Amino acid sequence: MPSLSRFSFVARSGSGSEVGWNGRGSGVIEVVHQAANVRFFESGRFTLEGQDHDVPMRNVYRWDLHSDRVSLSHERRGAANAVSLFDLVASDAETLVSAEVHQCAADAYSARLTLVPDGIDLEWRIVGPRKDEHIAYRYRSR
Repeated sequence: MPSLSRFSFVARSGSGSEVGWNGRGSGVIEVVHQAANVRFFESGRFTLEGQDHDVPMRNVYRWDLHSDRVSLSHERRGAANAVSLFDLVASDAETLVSAEVHQCAADAYSARLTLVPDGIDLEWRIVGPRKDEHIAYRYRSR
């Protein structure tokens, strides 16, 4: 993970979505490796489909490394206010999947992480009364 330096993603709403959050984002990540975790400090731009201007975006994800799983947390509001998302467990040699969904109000978040030769693909799925979202993240080295 420490050699990764950039990210991109495509967000697509499904037929059950009332959100319509279709667009593309990209930027750089600073990867900080600590004893038992890795943090991704993301900064970049997001462009909503049909718009001619982009907006700045920032995220911080913490990957806690365990012998049998990787726990993913969101630290956008700081480490002290981290939101534990889910544990990713092995599905096969190159793939980790969320062991359980992360429930945020009425919305259920799940993910699939795939190790690829030049980085990581992280597919998010968000389903709820108003949401039917798919976000395909690509983390890559230079």
